[in-house]
Amino acid sequence: MTIKEPFNQPPPQLANQWDDDAVLREHLERKLPADAYAAIDGEMRELGQWAVEMQEVVQRDRLNEPVLTHWDAWGERIDHIELTEVWKKAEPKAAEAGIVAAAYEDRFGEHARLHQFGLVHLFAPSTDVFTCPLAMTDGAARTLIASGNQELIDRAVPHLTSRDPSQFWTSGQWMTESTGGSDVGLTETIAREEDGQWRLYGRKWFTSAATSQMALTLGRPEGNPGGGHGLALFYVDCRDDEGKLRNIHINRLKDKLGTRKLPTAELALQGTPAELVLGTTSGIRNIVPMLSITRTWNAVVAVAGMRRGLALVKDFARRRFAFGATLDQKPLHIDTVAGLQAEYEGAFQLAHFAAELLGREERDVNANSTLLRLLTPIVKLTTAREGVGLASECLEAFGGAGYVEDTGLPMLLRDAQVLSIWEGTTNVLSLDVLRAIGHEPEALGALQEELARCASSLKDPALVEVGTVAQKAFGQAVEWLQTAKGKSMDDLEAGARRFALTLGRATALARLAEHAQWALEHADGGAGSKRARAAALRFAQNGVSKIAWMDRDDAALLMA
Repeated sequence: MTIKEPFNQPPPQLANQWDDDAVLREHLERKLPADAYAAIDGEMRELGQWAVEMQEVVQRDRLNEPVLTHWDAWGERIDHIELTEVWKKAEPKAAEAGIVAAAYEDRFGEHARLHQFGLVHLFAPSTDVFTCPLAMTDGAARTLIASGNQELIDRAVPHLTSRDPSQFWTSGQWMTESTGGSDVGLTETIAREEDGQWRLYGRKWFTSAATSQMALTLGRPEGNPGGGHGLALFYVDCRDDEGKLRNIHINRLKDKLGTRKLPTAELALQGTPAELVLGTTSGIRNIVPMLSITRTWNAVVAVAGMRRGLALVKDFARRRFAFGATLDQKPLHIDTVAGLQAEYEGAFQLAHFAAELLGREERDVNANSTLLRLLTPIVKLTTAREGVGLASECLEAFGGAGYVEDTGLPMLLRDAQVLSIWEGTTNVLSLDVLRAIGHEPEALGALQEELARCASSLKDPALVEVGTVAQKAFGQAVEWLQTAKGKSMDDLEAGARRFALTLGRATALARLAEHAQWALEHADGGAGSKRARAAALRFAQNGVSKIAWMDRDDAALLMA
C-alpha cells in the first residue's frame, strides 16, 4: 500500500527588490535627471539582490536577539551588548552602500535625498530595523552641521557620513526619560560643569542605539529654569580610547513587542563627560533638525515595510491553491490586494515627496521650508498609521501561516507597530500640525497650492476627478479648522488627528494622481502605465477625508 505524502505549501519568495518594485523605479526615473537614473541603476539592482539574500539571513537568525553582559569573568563591569548576525552584516553594508553618506555627497545635488531614500527603501526591510541607528546617525550629522560648532563637525561628521566601514560611526539620540517621552520639557538629567568639563547625571529610559560611538542628548544645566527652554543639547563620546563606556551604565535591555533585534536600553548617566553643541539653553529647538530627518526616515521605512509585505503576499497568491484555483485568480483576494497596493502607492508618493522637499531645502534649490515644516509631521503620522493597518492585512492574507512565528511573517506587524510611536505618536504629531499652522498660517496655503499644481497636470478624465476628490477633502479640512477655532480649544484638539490624516491622505492622493498622469504619458503603454492610474482611482475610493461634522459626546463613550 502506497502512502501519499502530505502536501506542503511552498513559501513565498522574493525577487530582486529593485527589479520587482515598479513604483520605486518609476518614481526615480521620473524625478532624477536621465544621466543620474542611469548612473544608479546598477547599484540599486545590486542592493535589491542583497536585500533578497539578507532576508534569508534574517529568517535563519530569527530567534537570536541582542545579549547584554554586565560583568566579565573577573568582576569588571563591561556592559557589553552582543549584536545579532544581521546587525553585524548590516552596518558595513550600510556604510559601503552610502545609506547615510548619499545624502551628503555632491553627486546628485538637490536630488541627493531622492537617491538616498531610494536606497533606504531597498535596504530597510531586510535588516532587522538597523535603519533606526542609521536614521539617528543622519539626524546627528544634519544637527551638527546646522549648529555651526566646527570642532564637533570636524570630529564627528566625517565618521557619520563615511562609506568606509572601518571609519563609519552611528549615533544615538537620548531624549526619552521616564517623566515623559514626547514631553521632553520634563527631562530630569542634570548637567554640571566640573573643573571645566560638563558632566551629565540622570537616567535615559529608552535609548535605541546603545552600541553607537556617539550620541546627542538633552540635559538641564544646573540653575536653569524648568521646561524645554532650560534644556541644552549635548554631544557625548560614548567610549574612551580603550573602548570603555564613559561613566555610562546600561541597566537593562527593553523587553519589547517588536523591534526585538534592536538593543533598546535604559542608561544611567553617572557623570558622563559631554560637550555643549550650541549654547546652554534652547536644546529642544536645537534638536529640531534631527527630528525633521528621523521623521522622514520613519515615513520611508514604514512605506518600505508596506512594500515588503505586499511582495510576499503577491508571490504567495501565485503559489497558494485553494477552492479550485490559486489565490491570484480569486476575485475577492484580487480586490483585497488591489486596495492594499493602492494604499502603498499613495503612502510611497507622500513619503518620498517629503524626501524631495528635504533635498531641495538642504541644497537651497526651489526650497519651500514652510511646506516642509508642515508636511513632515503629517507624512510621518499618516504613513505610520497606514503601515500598521497594511501589515495586519498582509498577515491575514496568509491565513494561519501569517500567525505562525517561524514563517517570519508576524515580525512584519510587530515591527510596524513601533513606527506610530517613534519620533512622536499620532496624537502628538497631530498637535504639532496645528502648532505649525499657528506659527505659519501661510503653510496651509502652500499645501493648497501644491494640490492645485498636481491637479493642473491631470488630463485623463478619471484622474481629473481624482484630483477634485483630493482638493475637496483638503477644503473640508480647512473648513473644519476654521469652524473649530471659532468654538473652543477642546474642539480643536479633539479633531486634530482626523484633520492631520485628512491633509495627509489628500496630499498622497494628489501626488499619486500626478504620477499616474505621468505614467500614462511616459510609460511603455503596458500594465505599468495602467497600474498607477488604477492605484489613484482605488485610493480615492478607499476614503480620503476623516473629518466628522456631527455633534458628538465623546466623554459619554469614555464612561461607557
